[in-house]
Amino acid sequence: MDNADLLKELRIERHQRDDHDGGGGRWPWIVGAIVVVLLLLGGAGWMLLGHRAVAVQTAVAVTPSSGSEAGAVLQATGYVTARRQATVSAQITGTLTAVLIEEGDHVSKDQVLARLDDSAYKAALDTAKAQAAAAHALVAQYQAQLAQNLRDAARQQSLAAQGLVSKQAAEQAVTLADSARAILVSQQKQAASADAQVIGAQVNFDYCVVRAPFTGVITTKDAQVGEIISPFSAGGGFTRTGVGTIVDMDSLEVDVDVNEAYIGRVKPGMPAEAVLDAYPDWKIAAHVIAIVPAADRGKATIKVRVALEQKDTRIVPDMGVRVSFLEVKPQASAQAPQGVLVPATAIVQRAGHDVVFVVEGAQVHQRTVNPAAQAYGELRLLPTAVKSGDSVVVAPPAALHDGSDVQMKNP
Repeated sequence: MDNADLLKELRIERHQRDDHDGGGGRWPWIVGAIVVVLLLLGGAGWMLLGHRAVAVQTAVAVTPSSGSEAGAVLQATGYVTARRQATVSAQITGTLTAVLIEEGDHVSKDQVLARLDDSAYKAALDTAKAQAAAAHALVAQYQAQLAQNLRDAARQQSLAAQGLVSKQAAEQAVTLADSARAILVSQQKQAASADAQVIGAQVNFDYCVVRAPFTGVITTKDAQVGEIISPFSAGGGFTRTGVGTIVDMDSLEVDVDVNEAYIGRVKPGMPAEAVLDAYPDWKIAAHVIAIVPAADRGKATIKVRVALEQKDTRIVPDMGVRVSFLEVKPQASAQAPQGVLVPATAIVQRAGHDVVFVVEGAQVHQRTVNPAAQAYGELRLLPTAVKSGDSVVVAPPAALHDGSDVQMKNP
């Protein structure tokens, strides 16, 4: 029965007034009914007000870090880059017969990445080798002929000295030997040329095998078996210019853009800390390699190269990074305190205990805590009871209790 129905019950009809006009008992009944209605209205109001959501402001509990950003003179954002990466291609045009790589593969220097159809180059190499062999056979023939001509010339000269043959015959024998020597030298040059052609054919044949120029990781695979690959770009998009891209993970560093108004705070060799966007709780020791002596006119920034002092497989090219440039290098032995940091105003007293209210869904749950004695500015360390990422109520109102409904309000 709602309030309107109750009011209707209190209405006194004319015939009722006539019936009770002579008696005095109707007024106590009316007063009692009014009291009941007031009690019902008060109870309904109490129920509505008691379940109304409390507007609160929250903060996220964070994990303390070993490094201190208090000594940071500047912060800048950038990306992980590789100083050594290459799109590997063949030095000749050919059809791929094998592609031996996939994205993410680790390859070593000179490892075979792909093979091209080598039938034509194999035939050219065999032809060059045969021609070289023939040239060397002629060299051997001319060497034997020269040796014979030299012996004949020596005999003719001996006989001419004895008067047994004419001097002209001896001279002709010497001329014949000299001609044989010249022919031999020419053939030796031709044999050397044939050898050079063999080397050239061998180089072209070796180009049919695509090898890794350095040790690294394959980041892209750009061609498939059956496609034509060429070191030159061709129209129409039917010719690939690369088999894949290889990145030397040991050459990873960070490039950040520093506003030119603050570049004076950055010095080569300056210590720094890098935090990857993908791993916000992981601080990587770093230092400044160099300040690139060129400004970006459009962004009014200067590029700074930062070296990462820790190598890890989680670091990959093109990751977003935030770099803090430090006055002094943080101590490596420093360890992060255990627990989470919350605003000091989130800790209140309830029944003589320090408590915080953690938001879970649309309700809060009270948790008893024992804050650490050491303060971190406006934050307090809670060793237990609260986890990193929990939302805690800042400055909880006195009416807030365990299980209260809450709604977020703008700070």
